[in-house]
Amino acid sequence: MMELRDIVREKYAEAARRVETGGGACCQGACCGTSATEGTDDPVTSGLYQASEIALLPPEAVQASLGCGNPTALAQLSPGEIVLDLGSGGGIDVLLSAARVGPTGKAYGLDMTDEMLALARQNQRKAGVDNVEFLKGEMEHIPLPDRSVDVVISNCVINLSADKDRVLAEAFRVLRPGGRLAVSDVVVRGAVPAEIRRNMELWVGCIAGALEETDYAAKLARAGFEAVSIEPTRVYDIEDARTFLAGHGLDVDAIAPLVRDKFMSAFVRARKPASV
Repeated sequence: MMELRDIVREKYAEAARRVETGGGACCQGACCGTSATEGTDDPVTSGLYQASEIALLPPEAVQASLGCGNPTALAQLSPGEIVLDLGSGGGIDVLLSAARVGPTGKAYGLDMTDEMLALARQNQRKAGVDNVEFLKGEMEHIPLPDRSVDVVISNCVINLSADKDRVLAEAFRVLRPGGRLAVSDVVVRGAVPAEIRRNMELWVGCIAGALEETDYAAKLARAGFEAVSIEPTRVYDIEDARTFLAGHGLDVDAIAPLVRDKFMSAFVRARKPASV
């Protein structure tokens, strides 16, 4: 049986290939569905970026965005900072971060999928951005030294990992003392039916692997973070639930009412203590 990591890699490779061939990023099971542009009807990914942001980017970077938030806008990046984006995909958040940190700063993108890395580097060339570097690797094993970045961001990717404790520990390791974690993710409030947790397609689609919010906060604290906060940015109602549960072999009419208002996109903030 394929491991979760292999399934995730193939789904994101498929999304990248679709963008390359002009078909858009939408592919069954990819997190989170369609690209994050205005006018799409996906309950997770639609309407995340301002038109002024999108106008500065290659269309392929926007089409390949499959996140659930806009961490670059919420992270309050400053000129000269070094940023790392976990699961950078087609590079939209890396390119936006690079603009915010300016020429004296730098934005790294980390991805495990060759097709997405190739697309991201192509988008970097089209955007004419120099202060960006895309790295191949897994977020459970970040290929950067200890204390090497100021901010770690991520857009609906940490929930895809089967070892979230390891991901958070690695983020803590690469952050400088006083550094910030600022990620968008799908978070759960309350119990979720077992059928959803067991469904591999929904894992890849950001839903089944989502942490309960108190569990997320506890994992961050165990990793060493302080000043942890989880701020809902979009709570999914019953019609949203019907949309993201459809097509996965589940009894949508029975399950959707059970998850009404339990799933939400959230902005997760935390800080590495200045003394560590």
